[in-house]
Amino acid sequence: MASPDLTVHGAGIFGLSIAWAAVRRGARVRVIDPGGIGAGASGGVVGALSPHVPEGWNDKKAFQLDSLLMAADWWARAEAAAGLSSGYARTGRLQPLADMGAVDLARQRGQGAAALWHGHAVWQVEPAPPGWGPLSPTGLVVRDTLSARIAPRAALAVLASAVRARGGEVLAAGDAAGPQVWATGAAGLADLSRALRQDMGTGQKGQALLLAHDAPDAPQIFADGLHIVPHADGTVAVGSTSERTWDDPQTTDDQLDRLHTRAVAACPALAGAPVVARWAGLRPRSASRQPLLGPWPGRPGHFVANGGFKIGFGMAPKLAEMMADLLLDGHDTIPQAFRLAPSA
Repeated sequence: MASPDLTVHGAGIFGLSIAWAAVRRGARVRVIDPGGIGAGASGGVVGALSPHVPEGWNDKKAFQLDSLLMAADWWARAEAAAGLSSGYARTGRLQPLADMGAVDLARQRGQGAAALWHGHAVWQVEPAPPGWGPLSPTGLVVRDTLSARIAPRAALAVLASAVRARGGEVLAAGDAAGPQVWATGAAGLADLSRALRQDMGTGQKGQALLLAHDAPDAPQIFADGLHIVPHADGTVAVGSTSERTWDDPQTTDDQLDRLHTRAVAACPALAGAPVVARWAGLRPRSASRQPLLGPWPGRPGHFVANGGFKIGFGMAPKLAEMMADLLLDGHDTIPQAFRLAPSA
């Protein structure tokens, strides 16, 4: 490749998504990551693309809705370019309801979804289904039809292959040229904190596992704080822990064993399903708990895309297109809540 028009540091979900959006617009893009594709939090196993509750509406929830709604077409284009599957499917989600107060609140939220989601999806109370589904004390669950799933590692492979198919590069090392995007996860938050001399966020450890259980078309479950996500390859992902202290960020331990026990209690269909993979890593959690996007203060020509934490894959389609607008066209539509700016 000739000198790139854009250099992206980081081959996780934010970095590769931005690269894909940029090469589709004809830019020469070089992605650099010494650790390789998905070396950080994006190389996990869960892949839950789920909305926040439809109340307390704000920029983050509106952004997330738009991104989830554009995901099917966005991932289909990348898959077509790559000739691979990302495992994306909009299979919905079930959540158990503990008591009648929770049922009443769920119905109120359903009204909110009807107004805010504009008929693109529903949030509704219904009887808990037999077989696959969560145990529910009331016999009722919330089903939302907006939630989707994706296989994180397969999705990253799709994006890397799609970028290369359009003439881009994904390298372990290389020269940087043009605007530079830093999508470097937990390490990048530490770099920002040092550069701006304030706490911009940190890594938070998560652990997750894969069970061998074939339910490829079943909805995901959110119960007892856990995401239980069936995938197309005959596995079910369970995640995740949220740990602010740890000895080794990439080692699993008995906290994951307890997670497994809770998952089987919430969804008895998983009883006896063998564990086929265990994962641990650091997820980039910004101090604001919002994605951090836009120019890096004090570093002309450098930009940041970080802070995906638990919702990076769900945010990626819209975030990538928004960053490409800014980087290639100078068109800035980043929500104020996401803007990267040091405090006074």
